[in-house]
Amino acid sequence: MADPIPTAPDGADPSFADLIAARPSLKMDALDGLLLEEVPLHRIARECGTPTWVYSAGTLRRRYRALRTALDDAGLAATIHYATKANDAQAVLRVLATEGAGADIVSAGELRATMAAGIPAGATVFSGVGKQAEEIVFALGQGIFQFNAESAEEIEMISAIASGMGVEAPVSLRVNPDVDAGTHAKITTGRAENKFGIAFEDAAALYARMASLPGIRPIGIATHIGSQITGGVAAYREAYARLAELVRGLQAQGLPVRRIDCGGGLGIPYRDEIPAPPEALAGAIKATLGDLGLPLMLEPGRWIAGPAGVLLASVILQKQAVNRRFVVLDAAMNDLIRPAMYEAWHGVLPLSPVAAKAETSPADVVGPVCESGDTFARDRALPMLDPGDLVAFLDAGAYGAVMSSTYNARPLAAEVLVDGSRHAVIRPRQTPEELLAHQRIPDWLDAVPAAPEPAAS
Repeated sequence: MADPIPTAPDGADPSFADLIAARPSLKMDALDGLLLEEVPLHRIARECGTPTWVYSAGTLRRRYRALRTALDDAGLAATIHYATKANDAQAVLRVLATEGAGADIVSAGELRATMAAGIPAGATVFSGVGKQAEEIVFALGQGIFQFNAESAEEIEMISAIASGMGVEAPVSLRVNPDVDAGTHAKITTGRAENKFGIAFEDAAALYARMASLPGIRPIGIATHIGSQITGGVAAYREAYARLAELVRGLQAQGLPVRRIDCGGGLGIPYRDEIPAPPEALAGAIKATLGDLGLPLMLEPGRWIAGPAGVLLASVILQKQAVNRRFVVLDAAMNDLIRPAMYEAWHGVLPLSPVAAKAETSPADVVGPVCESGDTFARDRALPMLDPGDLVAFLDAGAYGAVMSSTYNARPLAAEVLVDGSRHAVIRPRQTPEELLAHQRIPDWLDAVPAAPEPAAS
């Protein structure tokens, strides 16, 4: 079953104990402090430094299996295609590949990554609004399972490329059902004003056009209404009901519909949200699409990977301003950009068992980057923290490392996988030398003159 949900009084942040209780992979040990599975996180910080991403293989498996079981128990013939954009670490992909997951990708780079980790192209869906010609050629050459086409122009391009290669491209039409999923404006994808998919009223005619083109093998209908959906399953029901209406209309015209891609987007509890469990999503799918008798697909990303990861950081210093206490960390917005980009909330836990029980007071948690937006949390209840103390950002396994950058010439953080009592570095910390290694100075630029000697005092 899915992980429990944190509880807190109305308007209050969850306590440290609440956050830990709702995350089965975490435990606060009286001696070793915060554990991920069976590994003390302070040990990883000591070995690898900070900031460092740490992922739980057990959580990846548990959540994948919970979704798999919900679909099976609902009697749905459905395949799961992990949304690679959430976390494309090779070790994460390998864990899911061994569970039997397919992949959902949005670039040729992600296709190369998933294949390298053991997920074949024949189990991979290629989504995205801007597939380039060379990416389409590459995917066809690898035997891609399905393209989710998002425009009439893209369909024409796929037809021309596939015909020129002498192959048929399996293409599903991504339909925008104009349904408001009630999520953040920057991660909604199923409304009429979003860039994704085909307008519902245009879909039937475009599907018929697609079926007449050379080099195209029509596969079915796809949708995806947004990410981090926590308002129950009503939006899913509305979207899937529209899909069912469309599919029946296409079948009445004698057009082939072989499967339906239901997308992803199921949310996770970062703070105290109460997202629908996978059983509710499976029920919504069965109620709206089950009687069509077609194979189904899902594309979860965050739901699987988000709760599997933490970001470790060290305290640089505490700064006491006139009316605020600032906890300055060595992690920054270039590492975890979600709070700056989405106003996202992440639990912040001290690793020390003593600090976790100490008296708290409000503090702003910030990084060292030269941006006011380099703020992780405001007025967060935290104990007094000394330089070198360690904290963990929770639920950082999705849209964390994959969105990180080297802004302010800060090297990319290390990544570690935990599996039971074992742990291993899966991506070493980038060195300053590696950060500069691929840059070049044109030979026509003059050499830098020697700096003048400082004047004698």
